Amino acid sequence: MTENGTISTRDQSPTREVDAASSYNTVKEFAGMKYTGMRVGASHSWYYRQGEWKETKVAPDKWQFTYAVNKRRERDAPEGSGAPVGTEYHWYILAHQNVRKLDANEYTTSMTGAKYKLAHRRAASGEWSASRRTRLRQLIAILESNIAELRRELGEMPDRREEITWGQRTPSQRLPHAFRTGQLPLETYSLSFHDH
Repeated sequence: MTENGTISTRDQSPTREVDAASSYNTVKEFAGMKYTGMRVGASHSWYYRQGEWKETKVAPDKWQFTYAVNKRRERDAPEGSGAPVGTEYHWYILAHQNVRKLDANEYTTSMTGAKYKLAHRRAASGEWSASRRTRLRQLIAILESNIAELRRELGEMPDRREEITWGQRTPSQRLPHAFRTGQLPLETYSLSFHDH
């Protein structure tokens, strides 16, 4: 296993696979919060297949969009690790999308930002881990925390690193420096709360 928690392509032995699965499911602690899954600080990569991005202009500088696609891990998950098949997640994403026109019909596209887990739904239960109201309150706390961080960046607030907490979660995943100092203004893309 590499330092960032990924499985090295040089050693895919069954023992390493078992160790990775065991580590994934071990209870961990971060900023007073207990959790399982990938450890904080680890990273992994995904490949997105050809998806469909639909957008509608609703104001001079605002578009609403939907995006649907299947994604696949760069490397297969260790056997026995991760959530059961059928588990769903509700994420909220704050991101810059930078594009450059190449010709009449094609653009380069890159996104930099942060995503926040609001809830999950296990296949066996059919119930979300947080109600719609709770998720809305979590989202408000996330946005307030990021607004405060941006105001500190502009010098409009004291440079205090006090975090706004919600539930058992500490939103220490403030927007990375590359996001806060992006070339484009901050844009928040709203996602509706549909309990599919």
